[in-house]
Amino acid sequence: MAEDASDSPLDADRIVRVDAATAALELRVVTATETTDLRRQVLRGGRDVPLPGDESPAHHVGVFAGDELVATGNIRPEAPPWDPERPAWRIRGMATWPESRGRGAGRLVLEALMGHIAEHGGGLVWCNARITAVPFYERAGFVVRGEPWEEPDIGPHVVMWREL
Repeated sequence: MAEDASDSPLDADRIVRVDAATAALELRVVTATETTDLRRQVLRGGRDVPLPGDESPAHHVGVFAGDELVATGNIRPEAPPWDPERPAWRIRGMATWPESRGRGAGRLVLEALMGHIAEHGGGLVWCNARITAVPFYERAGFVVRGEPWEEPDIGPHVVMWREL
């Protein structure tokens, strides 16, 4: 992944959007590197492990409260495992600091990712969601596919998807 978001074919100009309904949270296009600490702490329990997918072109966004990154996520073209020939988009790396949850930051990230997909033709969108995040994705129109499984060192997950 390129260090500068503008180098990626999936990243448009760096954008900033302030959402008045979420107490001046700012949405920005960011690089994978800018989100590494948040994703490692929230998604990997602080372990210094490679973050899957960072080597692939992706569109990363972050939500900031002032200068602090409070939530992030990314989207990339990737076929779903149940239909490997189907063009689709995969959401990865959705993370919000625990003390920032409930303020709408995750919703802003997901809306931005879905907007990026819509701007690029829409289609199937899928993710591997933690069981605790299922209600969050359901509110955005995602449905569960298949049975839950235990992701080693991370916890129970389930596939979720929707058409856009």
